Amino acid sequence: MGFGWGRTKAAKLAGALALAAATPFVQGATGIDNHFEQRLLAVHNRERASLGIPPLAWNELLARDARLYAAELTRIGYLVHSEDDPAETDPQGENLWAGTRGYYGPEQMVGLWVDEKKDFQAGIFPNNSRSGDLENVAHYTQVVWRSSRAVGCALAHGRVDDFLVCRYSEGGNVIGEVPF
Repeated sequence: MGFGWGRTKAAKLAGALALAAATPFVQGATGIDNHFEQRLLAVHNRERASLGIPPLAWNELLARDARLYAAELTRIGYLVHSEDDPAETDPQGENLWAGTRGYYGPEQMVGLWVDEKKDFQAGIFPNNSRSGDLENVAHYTQVVWRSSRAVGCALAHGRVDDFLVCRYSEGGNVIGEVPF
């Protein structure tokens, strides 16, 4: 009986060592910049699908606008939402994220927005936060806003931080509407 246990333990140890040796190869396949756009879109659409909401499509014009603003955030050095153009009849929605340069992947970035669902409550916007603080759910509601159909995102690398900007059309978080 002791012999069988020793073999099992040795097999587990060998498996763990093989996994550790393969880690650099696996990480290379999922590096931060590999398939970045597809991964961002997949995280958005996985959450939308879980709620029965139609998927978002990638929009290169939104991504271009996001790139311009992400570059601006690297110059500013902190997060601040862009100002709405008063002449715009259909303003874009916007989610922002910042974190240590090179440390986070797209799943973690968007995942922080999706994690806000723990404070989400159904209802008419802006009354969707269990805590009463809209900022605790506003990224999440934009991700899952039913009438949003397209997204475009961009990541800019600052000296210390990365800045992610996602733009949405149609913009969500409209007062008096139901998110989904």
